Amino acid sequence: MSNPESSDKIPARIFLIRHARPIVSKHGYFDAAAARQFITDYDAAQVEKFVLSHESIPYKEIKKVFCSTLVRSQLTAKAIFGNDIELIIDHDFREFERKIFSLPLVRLPIRFWLLSSRALWLMGLNSKGIESFKEAKKRVRRCAERLSKEAEQDKTVVLVAHGFLNNFIRRELRKKKWRLVHNGGSGFVSISMLEK
Repeated sequence: MSNPESSDKIPARIFLIRHARPIVSKHGYFDAAAARQFITDYDAAQVEKFVLSHESIPYKEIKKVFCSTLVRSQLTAKAIFGNDIELIIDHDFREFERKIFSLPLVRLPIRFWLLSSRALWLMGLNSKGIESFKEAKKRVRRCAERLSKEAEQDKTVVLVAHGFLNNFIRRELRKKKWRLVHNGGSGFVSISMLEK
Protein backbone atom coordinates (compact mmCIF):
# COMPACT_ATOMS: atom_id res chain seq x y z
CA MET A 1 0.00 0.00 0.00
CA SER A 2 1.48 3.36 -1.00
CA ASN A 3 1.97 6.06 1.55
CA PRO A 4 0.12 9.26 0.58
CA GLU A 5 2.86 11.28 2.24
CA SER A 6 5.62 9.63 0.18
CA SER A 7 5.42 12.27 -2.56
CA ASP A 8 6.13 14.94 0.05
CA LYS A 9 9.41 13.20 0.82
CA ILE A 10 10.67 13.57 -2.73
CA PRO A 11 13.05 16.52 -2.68
CA ALA A 12 12.33 19.56 -4.80
CA ARG A 13 14.95 20.00 -7.52
CA ILE A 14 16.19 22.92 -9.55
CA PHE A 15 18.29 22.34 -12.67
CA LEU A 16 20.39 25.22 -13.97
CA ILE A 17 21.64 24.56 -17.51
CA ARG A 18 23.92 26.81 -19.53
CA HIS A 19 23.14 27.30 -23.21
CA ALA A 20 25.05 25.51 -25.98
CA ARG A 21 27.98 27.13 -27.79
CA PRO A 22 26.83 29.91 -30.16
CA ILE A 23 28.06 29.69 -33.74
CA VAL A 24 30.16 32.85 -33.94
CA SER A 25 33.84 33.23 -34.74
CA LYS A 26 36.23 34.41 -32.02
CA HIS A 27 39.32 34.22 -34.23
CA GLY A 28 41.49 37.19 -35.05
CA TYR A 29 41.90 40.60 -33.52
CA PHE A 30 39.08 43.06 -32.82
CA ASP A 31 38.95 46.80 -32.37
CA ALA A 32 36.29 48.22 -30.03
CA ALA A 33 33.67 48.52 -32.79
CA ALA A 34 34.25 44.93 -33.95
CA ALA A 35 34.07 43.73 -30.33
CA ARG A 36 30.69 45.45 -29.94
CA GLN A 37 29.51 43.78 -33.14
CA PHE A 38 30.73 40.42 -31.80
CA ILE A 39 28.42 40.80 -28.77
CA THR A 40 25.50 41.64 -31.05
CA ASP A 41 26.27 38.61 -33.24
CA TYR A 42 26.72 36.36 -30.17
CA ASP A 43 23.33 37.38 -28.81
CA ALA A 44 21.63 36.57 -32.14
CA ALA A 45 23.59 33.41 -33.03
CA GLN A 46 22.35 29.88 -33.60
CA VAL A 47 23.94 27.21 -31.41
CA GLU A 48 26.10 24.22 -32.25
CA LYS A 49 24.47 20.79 -32.33
CA PHE A 50 25.08 18.74 -29.20
CA VAL A 51 23.95 15.62 -27.36
CA LEU A 52 22.96 15.88 -23.71
CA SER A 53 22.07 12.91 -21.57
CA HIS A 54 22.07 13.44 -17.82
CA GLU A 55 20.80 10.65 -15.59
CA SER A 56 19.29 12.97 -12.97
CA ILE A 57 17.02 14.91 -15.34
CA PRO A 58 13.52 13.38 -15.52
CA TYR A 59 13.06 14.29 -19.19
CA LYS A 60 9.56 12.84 -19.55
CA GLU A 61 8.28 14.75 -16.54
CA ILE A 62 9.44 18.15 -17.77
CA LYS A 63 6.54 20.05 -19.34
CA LYS A 64 7.93 23.59 -19.16
CA VAL A 65 11.34 25.16 -19.13
CA PHE A 66 12.33 28.64 -18.03
CA CYS A 67 14.72 30.50 -20.30
CA SER A 68 15.87 33.97 -21.21
CA THR A 69 14.85 36.25 -24.04
CA LEU A 70 18.18 35.51 -25.76
CA VAL A 71 17.80 33.03 -28.60
CA ARG A 72 20.71 30.77 -27.54
CA SER A 73 18.91 29.74 -24.35
CA GLN A 74 15.66 29.02 -26.19
CA LEU A 75 17.37 26.98 -28.91
CA THR A 76 19.24 24.98 -26.27
CA ALA A 77 16.05 24.28 -24.30
CA LYS A 78 14.30 22.98 -27.42
CA ALA A 79 17.31 20.87 -28.39
CA ILE A 80 17.29 19.21 -24.96
CA PHE A 81 13.58 18.84 -24.29
CA GLY A 82 12.01 18.90 -27.76
CA ASN A 83 9.98 21.40 -29.73
CA ASP A 84 6.77 20.67 -27.82
CA ILE A 85 8.14 21.92 -24.52
CA GLU A 86 6.48 25.05 -23.11
CA LEU A 87 9.11 27.79 -22.90
CA ILE A 88 8.60 30.33 -20.13
CA ILE A 89 10.61 33.21 -21.62
CA ASP A 90 11.48 35.93 -19.14
CA HIS A 91 13.69 39.02 -19.46
CA ASP A 92 14.87 38.45 -15.85
CA PHE A 93 16.74 35.32 -16.97
CA ARG A 94 18.92 37.13 -19.53
CA GLU A 95 22.67 37.22 -19.10
CA PHE A 96 24.36 40.10 -17.29
CA GLU A 97 24.89 42.91 -19.74
CA ARG A 98 28.29 43.74 -21.25
CA LYS A 99 29.57 47.03 -22.54
CA ILE A 100 32.73 47.35 -24.60
CA PHE A 101 34.70 50.42 -23.51
CA SER A 102 36.44 52.71 -25.98
CA LEU A 103 40.10 52.04 -26.67
CA PRO A 104 40.92 53.64 -30.03
CA LEU A 105 43.45 52.33 -32.56
CA VAL A 106 43.91 49.03 -30.71
CA ARG A 107 43.12 45.55 -32.02
CA LEU A 108 43.05 42.76 -29.44
CA PRO A 109 41.65 39.21 -29.07
CA ILE A 110 37.93 39.18 -28.27
CA ARG A 111 38.68 37.42 -24.99
CA PHE A 112 40.52 40.53 -23.78
CA TRP A 113 37.57 42.78 -24.60
CA LEU A 114 35.05 40.48 -22.92
CA LEU A 115 37.04 39.80 -19.76
CA SER A 116 38.18 43.38 -19.23
CA SER A 117 34.73 44.85 -19.85
CA ARG A 118 33.22 42.34 -17.42
CA ALA A 119 35.87 43.06 -14.76
CA LEU A 120 35.31 46.81 -15.03
CA TRP A 121 31.54 46.26 -14.86
CA LEU A 122 31.89 44.19 -11.68
CA MET A 123 33.88 47.06 -10.14
CA GLY A 124 31.14 49.52 -11.10
CA LEU A 125 33.33 51.31 -13.63
CA ASN A 126 31.65 50.25 -16.88
CA SER A 127 27.88 50.33 -16.45
CA LYS A 128 26.79 53.67 -17.89
CA GLY A 129 23.69 53.07 -19.98
CA ILE A 130 23.30 49.41 -18.94
CA GLU A 131 22.20 47.49 -15.85
CA SER A 132 24.70 47.90 -13.01
CA PHE A 133 26.14 44.98 -11.07
CA LYS A 134 24.10 46.10 -8.05
CA GLU A 135 20.90 46.03 -10.13
CA ALA A 136 21.86 42.65 -11.61
CA LYS A 137 22.24 41.17 -8.13
CA LYS A 138 18.69 42.32 -7.28
CA ARG A 139 17.50 40.59 -10.45
CA VAL A 140 19.32 37.40 -9.41
CA ARG A 141 17.46 37.43 -6.10
CA ARG A 142 14.16 37.69 -7.99
CA CYS A 143 15.17 34.78 -10.21
CA ALA A 144 16.15 32.59 -7.27
CA GLU A 145 12.93 33.41 -5.44
CA ARG A 146 10.82 32.58 -8.48
CA LEU A 147 12.59 29.27 -9.13
CA SER A 148 12.27 28.34 -5.44
CA LYS A 149 8.53 28.97 -5.45
CA GLU A 150 8.08 27.04 -8.69
CA ALA A 151 10.05 24.09 -7.28
CA GLU A 152 7.95 24.04 -4.11
CA GLN A 153 4.88 23.67 -6.31
CA ASP A 154 6.12 21.48 -9.18
CA LYS A 155 9.00 19.60 -7.45
CA THR A 156 11.23 19.85 -10.55
CA VAL A 157 12.18 23.13 -12.22
CA VAL A 158 14.53 23.71 -15.15
CA LEU A 159 16.19 26.95 -16.18
CA VAL A 160 18.19 27.11 -19.40
CA ALA A 161 20.08 30.37 -19.25
CA HIS A 162 23.61 31.74 -19.09
CA GLY A 163 26.88 30.96 -17.36
CA PHE A 164 27.38 34.10 -15.29
CA LEU A 165 23.71 34.41 -14.36
CA ASN A 166 23.40 30.72 -13.44
CA ASN A 167 26.46 30.99 -11.21
CA PHE A 168 24.95 33.85 -9.22
CA ILE A 169 21.52 32.17 -9.04
CA ARG A 170 23.21 29.04 -7.70
CA ARG A 171 24.90 31.10 -4.95
CA GLU A 172 21.61 32.78 -4.06
CA LEU A 173 19.76 29.45 -3.89
CA ARG A 174 22.41 28.07 -1.55
CA LYS A 175 21.79 31.05 0.74
CA LYS A 176 18.15 29.92 0.73
CA LYS A 177 19.24 26.49 2.02
CA TRP A 178 19.18 24.72 -1.33
CA ARG A 179 21.81 22.00 -1.41
CA LEU A 180 24.09 21.74 -4.43
CA VAL A 181 24.19 18.04 -5.31
CA HIS A 182 25.74 18.33 -8.77
CA ASN A 183 27.99 21.10 -10.05
CA GLY A 184 28.74 20.65 -13.73
CA GLY A 185 30.88 23.77 -13.93
CA SER A 186 30.27 26.70 -16.24
CA GLY A 187 31.02 25.29 -19.70
CA PHE A 188 28.52 25.16 -22.52
CA VAL A 189 25.55 22.87 -21.73
CA SER A 190 26.82 22.43 -18.17
CA ILE A 191 24.28 21.37 -15.55
CA SER A 192 23.97 22.20 -11.88
CA MET A 193 21.33 20.50 -9.72
CA LEU A 194 20.13 21.72 -6.35
CA GLU A 195 17.77 19.99 -3.94
CA LYS A 196 15.74 20.97 -0.91
